[in-house]
Amino acid sequence: MKNKDNTAIRADSLSTRETVIPIIIIGLLFFIFGFISWINSILIPYFKIACELNNFESYLVAFAFYISYLVFSIPSSYLLKRFGYKKGMMIGFWIMAIGAFIFIPAALTRFYLLFLIGLFSIGAGTAVLQTAANAYITIVGPKERALQRISIMGIMNKAAGVIAPLLFAAVVLKASDAELFKQIPSMSEAAKNAALDELIRRVIVPYICVGIVLFIISIFIRYSPLPEIEAGGEAEEPVRKTPERKTAIFQFPHLILGAIAIFLHIGTQVLSIDTIISYAGSMNIGLLKAKIFPSYTLFVMIVGYILGIVLIPKVLSQLRGLQICTSLGVILTLLILFADRRVMFLGQNADMSIWFVVLLGLPNSLIWAGIWPLALEGLGKFTKMGSAILVMGLTGNAIMPLIYGYFADAYSPHSAYWVLLPCYLFLVYYAFYGYKIRRWTFSKIPHK
Repeated sequence: MKNKDNTAIRADSLSTRETVIPIIIIGLLFFIFGFISWINSILIPYFKIACELNNFESYLVAFAFYISYLVFSIPSSYLLKRFGYKKGMMIGFWIMAIGAFIFIPAALTRFYLLFLIGLFSIGAGTAVLQTAANAYITIVGPKERALQRISIMGIMNKAAGVIAPLLFAAVVLKASDAELFKQIPSMSEAAKNAALDELIRRVIVPYICVGIVLFIISIFIRYSPLPEIEAGGEAEEPVRKTPERKTAIFQFPHLILGAIAIFLHIGTQVLSIDTIISYAGSMNIGLLKAKIFPSYTLFVMIVGYILGIVLIPKVLSQLRGLQICTSLGVILTLLILFADRRVMFLGQNADMSIWFVVLLGLPNSLIWAGIWPLALEGLGKFTKMGSAILVMGLTGNAIMPLIYGYFADAYSPHSAYWVLLPCYLFLVYYAFYGYKIRRWTFSKIPHK
């Protein structure tokens, strides 16, 4: 699956059969992304207890992990140009493994800043992998089926996310912890420190295992049959559909607006998962019971991915699916804000608004997959850089939880969900209008 001279081959030269193995391997990567990323949903309340944090401080977990995407996305594109996809992915896994091993001294000292440094390192490695994997899966096959391929990757990602918080809870939490959490505020300083030290050191063995597994996977990827490919036109001049010659990445408005859309979409996605345990806590639902809520949201996302695979493009176009999902996001946000009734459902006695937070997983499932092909269309030789710009949008995971945490502390966890509304409104704008913009003048918008 390589040229004889061992150079990259064009994605459009691969047969359907030749794309199967790459899709399977990239699917494995997305499973790993999901496991590493969505474990943050339980690390946030876990560190909040063990390191005695408020809401804002606890959401620094997400900030430290995802702000690395802003720092490393552009360098990642240059790394991939220098070393290619396979070696670049291997380096990404090495960086992630280092971050996992940093958890060991962090746990031994119960030093929250060191945990954040470890999370930043893990996020940096993930940024490299995301830049490579998302561009790869977008171009390795027919463009009209890109959403289907990305949806399959999403299923892998979110399936891992369903498992991750539950597995972490099973490994580090005990049934007796519910009583311990109630007793901690009334303990003496010495007894409390001893209890919290014991609690936080439970992460040491799991993260040693994670670091070792990541290193092993890096070797597997390096010597796997994953071909080095380039997008059609990636080695040529960029877009030929526009009258002017493009010389810089920022001359593609649909890409830049797409990166903003990714930023806001990712922010809404992480809020529906990483804040839901704390929101349940505001309804007097303890951590040991609330730990299931992120898995509910991720399960709903998987349902959305399956619907996307079945319906697109046979019943709905990729664009129409994106338009429906962004509009549904606005509707569910309004229901979260204005629903006010306590219900018993799935063994949980909670305000019904929390179930609308869970249902955000449905529209969120296809928004990412809908934006990527639109934003990368026609970039040619700028494809890797365009992918890096879009991956920078993942910093929405870093910023939005902090904004939510600030308003949750200042007002209430429920009122803080107002931050979702402007995000979904912009996503509606991009889905119906913004993706068409090809020049930074708004007098004429080319229609497809």
